[in-house]
Amino acid sequence: MSERTNANLLAQNKIIFSIILSFACLAILLAAPMDSSAQLLSACVFLVGMAFATRETTFYHKYRHVFRMFTLIIGIALTLRYLIWRSTNTLTAPDLLSLIAVWALFLAEIYAAITHILGCLVNAFPLIRPELDLSEFDEEQLPSVDIMVPSYNESEDILEITLRSALMLHYPKNKLNVHLLDDGGTLQKRNQSDENKAKEAKDRFADLNKLCIRLGVQYHTREKNEFAKAGNVNSAIENTNGDLIVILDADHVPTADFLDKTVPWMIKNEKVFLVQTPHFMANPDPVERNYFSAFTRMPSENDMFYGTIQKGLDYWSSSFFCGSAAVLRRTHLGLVGGISGDSITEDAETAFDLHKLGYESVYVDRPMVSGLATETFDGFIVQRMRWAQGMTQILLLKKPFLESRLSWYQRAGYMSSILFWLFPFSRVVFMLMPLAYLLLDLQVYHASLIEILAFAVPHVVATYMISTLLFGRTRWPLVSELYEMLQCTFTLKAIIKVFIKPREPSFVVTPKGESLDKTFISPLSNVFYWLTALLAIANVAGLYRLINEPLTRDLTVVVLLWNSFNLIMMFGLLSVLIEKKQIRTHSRLPAFDRMSLLDSLGNSFEGHLLDLSVGGAKIQLAVTPTIKVSDTPKLVGWSESAQAKVILPCNVKQVDEEKKQVRLVFAPKSEQQMNEVIGYSLGDSNRWKSFQRRRTREIPYWYGVKHVLKVSMKPFLTHIYLGLKQYNKK
Repeated sequence: MSERTNANLLAQNKIIFSIILSFACLAILLAAPMDSSAQLLSACVFLVGMAFATRETTFYHKYRHVFRMFTLIIGIALTLRYLIWRSTNTLTAPDLLSLIAVWALFLAEIYAAITHILGCLVNAFPLIRPELDLSEFDEEQLPSVDIMVPSYNESEDILEITLRSALMLHYPKNKLNVHLLDDGGTLQKRNQSDENKAKEAKDRFADLNKLCIRLGVQYHTREKNEFAKAGNVNSAIENTNGDLIVILDADHVPTADFLDKTVPWMIKNEKVFLVQTPHFMANPDPVERNYFSAFTRMPSENDMFYGTIQKGLDYWSSSFFCGSAAVLRRTHLGLVGGISGDSITEDAETAFDLHKLGYESVYVDRPMVSGLATETFDGFIVQRMRWAQGMTQILLLKKPFLESRLSWYQRAGYMSSILFWLFPFSRVVFMLMPLAYLLLDLQVYHASLIEILAFAVPHVVATYMISTLLFGRTRWPLVSELYEMLQCTFTLKAIIKVFIKPREPSFVVTPKGESLDKTFISPLSNVFYWLTALLAIANVAGLYRLINEPLTRDLTVVVLLWNSFNLIMMFGLLSVLIEKKQIRTHSRLPAFDRMSLLDSLGNSFEGHLLDLSVGGAKIQLAVTPTIKVSDTPKLVGWSESAQAKVILPCNVKQVDEEKKQVRLVFAPKSEQQMNEVIGYSLGDSNRWKSFQRRRTREIPYWYGVKHVLKVSMKPFLTHIYLGLKQYNKK
């Protein structure tokens, strides 16, 4: 037996021992009868043990996974202990309305606990796959690839960048075909009764045909707009024959090495039907832009899913198709009739249909496709409502929890992803229950202060500790709560519609590339104004009760703190509803490449990039220039996409002599130069990887809390100012 085998067995034995020890502690926690004081003492001991174990998981040593398992199991034990206590000691009420409120809160807590435990299971062992490339394969071994770019209403400018990047992928050109799938120029749209809309469709059809001819891309459309994106892709699948199919959303720009890093997984294992990669957003979503203004410092919403959860799902053979930035095998798609269309989340549904046939998926954790996040809060909500409705449809129509052809852990993986989207039910309950007690005097929680300290507080603390352990690098404290509070009132209504009529929802295209030429208040703000007012009134009522009702003071203190937390979060999220003016067409991201500026007289200015986009760049010069930088220099730098030096014509926008910085706008004068600009600015995945690495960092919990508190009051005053300003204009 080899040394490596012995080492692996030893490591496995240590993990098994830690699991046995943790389950022993779990059994003691759940079974031992204790009064509140003993429970508080034992919970404190376990929380201290969790804190020590969590700290040890941050160091790379042989016991790291042992401490990780210990933390997860003890944390789950504290949650289960809390639920057992809740079910046996607190579900009483003096009247029917209070009893309804009590059970509504308890069911919301059960839901939260189930999703928490499933999350612990899914993310216990995130899989980090080695990077493969095509260098070990002969060209004859490489499969043919069809790149498909489905489009509906996206602008020609957005589409052109994506199509040009797809054409520049590092792959044999005789085995690569790029297709634009235009659902905005279908025969149905060109012949519709509305003459203006028919003309728009005809113009789009003509313009995109010209674009495809100019670029050497195949244009596809169809007769009718049936089954939305799934129908669009399936129509193209019937008219193409590549071995592999790559789907890219209209705004999703691939880096040059996308096929180099993904196709090898398809060649090595014929059972693999999917290789999924992250969706890297090149611009901030409304929360990142309007709330934190920390796009380059704080992990995005995507980072939590693609940086942690998909790797956890991959370990359990449950990583699923996310609609874009993925490679699919044509023969396997044929077994399920192409892209599935029973739900409006056709991507996850397709993966589910193929997983249950025994085929496998692979998740490659390298950002190689940059896309656009929704610019406005309105667009953000449209997108999230579609995701929530689609996952609920899969729950109701496909019933993954009953699918015997899936392994138990695959069912757990799918249920974890699906049940997450039911969060509006629990989030709304958690917001309304303090109001029920403080304003309506409903007895929503029957417990003393010592019982809450002994059972509830350890459960909450353990949950946050586990969240930090699993997602500390990809989600800042309290940000998940903020995202859920922003979405819950809208997505709750959308989900209820699905439960009433599961097949009713229709696919709605996510708005992208919206213009923000001025600062304004989101039209969706009214519901948050009402909630803020109710929470504020409830706090006043709580203070009154605290002073005048001493017999219930303990519970009032707890509920008042709970309501104050909701109020502070509500004040903070008001900032998301202030849509800030956005001047730049293309969002610039940090870059650090060495480069030089060359003017027409042969003068060279050495330096490095500070930021970069397809529109231009900001340069830091190495030394103060002794002569003026000309207005039309050329940027000389290494292009990873072209694997060569490129010379890009530019116009100088601004020169800061004191800081030795130059702002440039790219000015390509030919098709080749346009390709070089796109390849230089968007074709290097190492840039995206470096950018993600610097913002996926763990911060102390209290730093995150302080950050949230810091930005919580100013938005309220800004809303008043903008509201009065808008009123005066009327």
